[in-house]
Amino acid sequence: MGLTNSSTGINSIGTDLHITKKHPGDITVALAGNPNVGKSTIFNKLTGMHQHTGNWPGKTVTNAVGTCSSGNCNFIFADIPGTYSLIPHSAEEETARDFICFGEPDAVVIVCDACTLERNLNLVLQTLELQPRSIVCVNLMDEAVKKGISLDLAALSDRLGVPVVPTSARSGRGVNKLLRAIESAVHSNSSALKVKYPDIIENAISIVETAIETRVGTKISPRWLALRLLGNDTSLINSYNSYIKFNITEDADVKSALKKADALLKENKITEERFSDIVVSSIVEIAENICKNVVSYSNPSYNARDRKIDKILTGKYTAFPVMLIMLGIIFWITITGANYPSELLSDLLMGAESYIFTFLSLFKIPPAICNMLSAGVYRTLAWIVSVMLPPMAIFFPLFTLAEDLGLLPRIAFNLDKYFKKCCACGKQALTMCMGFGCNAAGVVGCRIIDSPRERLIAMITNSFVPCNGRFPILIAVITMFFSGSSLYSSLILLAIIVTGILLTFLVSLLLSKTILKGQPSSFTLELPPFRRPQIGSVIVRSLLDRTIFVLGRAVAIATPAGLVIWFLANVSVGGTSILAHIHTFLDPLGRLMGLDGVILLAFILGMPANEIVIPIIIMSYMATGTLTPFDNLIELKNLLISNGWTWITAVSTMLFTLVHWPCTTTLLSVKKETGSFKWTFAAFAIPTVIGFLICFLFASIARLF
Repeated sequence: MGLTNSSTGINSIGTDLHITKKHPGDITVALAGNPNVGKSTIFNKLTGMHQHTGNWPGKTVTNAVGTCSSGNCNFIFADIPGTYSLIPHSAEEETARDFICFGEPDAVVIVCDACTLERNLNLVLQTLELQPRSIVCVNLMDEAVKKGISLDLAALSDRLGVPVVPTSARSGRGVNKLLRAIESAVHSNSSALKVKYPDIIENAISIVETAIETRVGTKISPRWLALRLLGNDTSLINSYNSYIKFNITEDADVKSALKKADALLKENKITEERFSDIVVSSIVEIAENICKNVVSYSNPSYNARDRKIDKILTGKYTAFPVMLIMLGIIFWITITGANYPSELLSDLLMGAESYIFTFLSLFKIPPAICNMLSAGVYRTLAWIVSVMLPPMAIFFPLFTLAEDLGLLPRIAFNLDKYFKKCCACGKQALTMCMGFGCNAAGVVGCRIIDSPRERLIAMITNSFVPCNGRFPILIAVITMFFSGSSLYSSLILLAIIVTGILLTFLVSLLLSKTILKGQPSSFTLELPPFRRPQIGSVIVRSLLDRTIFVLGRAVAIATPAGLVIWFLANVSVGGTSILAHIHTFLDPLGRLMGLDGVILLAFILGMPANEIVIPIIIMSYMATGTLTPFDNLIELKNLLISNGWTWITAVSTMLFTLVHWPCTTTLLSVKKETGSFKWTFAAFAIPTVIGFLICFLFASIARLF
């Protein structure tokens, strides 16, 4: 069967859930499933799109829509957020539920993990009650075979009453068969399994279902809607009122039926909580019985290795030491590996500066303008690219590798209880990790946090972990004043990073108790199996989607910054450059913080990109008028000492590097994500004030002793 595909973009869920069909015969399909079952990978194979497939819950937070054609049939697929249940506990699960309920897909494909079928059947059984035209796609069959898990898919299909299709999404096996099953299911009558509840529950459902069936225009299963009304699912009721434009609970017949059903339940001593427990336990019991007959294991201890590794990665005494060692290794590889390519790239880009000046001169441009564009704008860009690109090109692939291996959910698991104590969300651990690569990327990643309050906390505190733009400053100061060894430098850097993490906890707690009060929300955190990463995908995603994206933003913002810096350094007032006037004015405040006016001004001018802080310091001390690189750190150290640097200055500089205002790119990301100048200002002001206080207290205490 020939397969052609195309992408139509990523759509956020709004008030209209319907997918527009280009032709009346098009088939709309919702791709549902638990997180980590390969749902987005199947979507990619079908439509040709390249969605990010993370190995933790909440990765897909919007609906991706794509199309593909097979024979004479056109399919429109919606990759809805991963969910464990249609009784939602998060914004993602509510989005998935609403699309299946009110988006009116022609069919629903429920993707399951062949290695954890029983857990996945909870969603399957709920979906079958809601949408009988469903297809069960049992994915990751190749992994099941490796683990010695055998599945009787014919028996599973008989029990569920719907087609069951085996696939291995990474290799594309079974995709064409899945399309044929969808087409067949849409054009045939379904005999999908209905969950049988205890008689009292069934009688109550029947009473309400009969009343709902008399309602003209009911677009979802009357039985399922009756079940959810009896369970007082306020989320569904609100969605129903919004999408159907009718208040179902205010209908006279439905009101009367609900009272009658509630009376029946109370008569049999079934409370609302007891009702929900019976419903859930009934589904779980059916899932267990089905799996007893269709799943068999040639090796019952197939996951013993994963459990042994998890005992180390999540153990009470081993979790944090192992996490810190792993983090230290990642930073050591990043620091060591970035040195040579950064130097090579700097020589290459800086070497082109004279050619750019000559080229501009050919157009009879005044020398001052040529110098401004080449030594000002271009040199700033060249410096940022040469300093940012190598460490990002190393760090982001390592981060993505940890994501693919399944390490990030374990980090979130280890940190979850501490974020809970701070009245924040455990998912903040994931966005905090992303902040090590780029704080702007960490802010965007906060979309996976459901609670608006907790999302704001994560955004505001994300800058307390140093991004790769701040690493060069920290590494240079550590190497010059405290250690020349890459190993010791990595350990000191690790201590600074731990300080940033502790500050993240402290500020999250303070925000939760003051301007962002509230209780921490709960979320389901799955520890997925360890999987062999796809190296090609890791490189492409980390370099193209993360490294180039972040670098592009930094370059766009740094271009005007280079112009401003050159102007301040080369335009004089009273025989002194504007730059010198400003750092002289800032000097008293800088001294209070253990810095000086030059360092403080460098951080201000380095707001577009922290990578240019050190060059600005050098330029100001040497009064060269342009950003000046040094050949080695020994010469730079001598320059700094000759301008009054001591160990107190060095430590204060590192502390302020760790805690100060976010870069312009991060602030723009906060503004875009929140749509609020107030919270953008908070994201700027809170770390700035804390940074000033920490540096002032340290410098004051250090001078006493």
